[in-house]
Amino acid sequence: MNSCNLVVLVGTIAFSVACNSDTTQPIDTPIVIEYMEGLTGFEAQLDSLRVELHTPAFGAAIVKDEQIVWSKGFGYADVDEGRLATATTSFHLASLTKTFASTIVMLLVEQGLVDLDDPVSDYGVNLTANGTIRVRHLLNHTSEGVPGTNYQYNGNRYGQLDQVIFSATNRRFSQHLVAEILQPLQLRNTAPNVRSPDFGVAGLDRDAFVANMASPYEWENRRVVRASYPSYFGSAGGLIASAEDMAKYSIAIDQGMFLQPATWDSVFTPARNPSGDVLPYALGWFIHMHQGIELQWHYGYWDANSSLIVRAPEQGLAFIVLANTSMLSRAYGLGVDSDVLRSDVARLFVESFVTGNEPLPGNH
Repeated sequence: MNSCNLVVLVGTIAFSVACNSDTTQPIDTPIVIEYMEGLTGFEAQLDSLRVELHTPAFGAAIVKDEQIVWSKGFGYADVDEGRLATATTSFHLASLTKTFASTIVMLLVEQGLVDLDDPVSDYGVNLTANGTIRVRHLLNHTSEGVPGTNYQYNGNRYGQLDQVIFSATNRRFSQHLVAEILQPLQLRNTAPNVRSPDFGVAGLDRDAFVANMASPYEWENRRVVRASYPSYFGSAGGLIASAEDMAKYSIAIDQGMFLQPATWDSVFTPARNPSGDVLPYALGWFIHMHQGIELQWHYGYWDANSSLIVRAPEQGLAFIVLANTSMLSRAYGLGVDSDVLRSDVARLFVESFVTGNEPLPGNH
């Protein structure tokens, strides 16, 4: 299955964007993915999963009680250069971008510039459905068929929030993102896609930012080869960040930044269909109940990149893993049934620290 078909299956980003991204020809010599020496416990298990997933690099971090208690890079951000990954290496996030877009939309709701029950047609968005598609239906992936009735993950439709944001404010999503989130949190390793014109909004040095990015690879024909990143940026995907910056973003959510408490509650309240059945998605986040514990999570999945964030707010915990292949998500089909525990990586964290009593790893 090629990357274009994968995007269609999962619905992460627009089909046309993914399929039109230029692709580097595979190199003749396959890239060997090696274990890191000297790791023990949780770190060794996570690195073992990285190797099993044929991924040159992971960037990872754990938050506990509003502090980054552990962060680490695994493997090589660039194999040819011998450049090791660190917790501050920048990776593409793919659909983790949706969580940021949700925050911006809900901020506009608080400001009275957008109403979740507004028809999207009020903002110049024209989509087909058997009824009126409202802003909330884009945010919770219930815009198809009879709006509000069925959950169907659709990154193309989520991306229409770009138009909602611009129509309401005459400012692009990237401008809101930088001004309202990235600059206040001083996230220097986070920016819109470097291949997009929106990167300039961040006000960062492009060469320095690119030098800190993980290089793209992919598992194709049973070997790891060089690949290319997509060029799209918008509310559906295309943000780039480091694991530590994502941890800071998660901490800001724990601290109630950006939005009022009641608004944050609504962000993490899963949608219900007209029969009252709970759906797996809230407003920009998946919600999964496991042994009575709420897990707030999202995955990212696109060409040569994948990502995962799992938050357990009742335990004050959050876990971020970023990868420079698609395998962190592709290997588990996380978009199939919206079960985060399909992922070995997510399950390692949850069983070790959320439902288990393993000691958290510490930075060395």
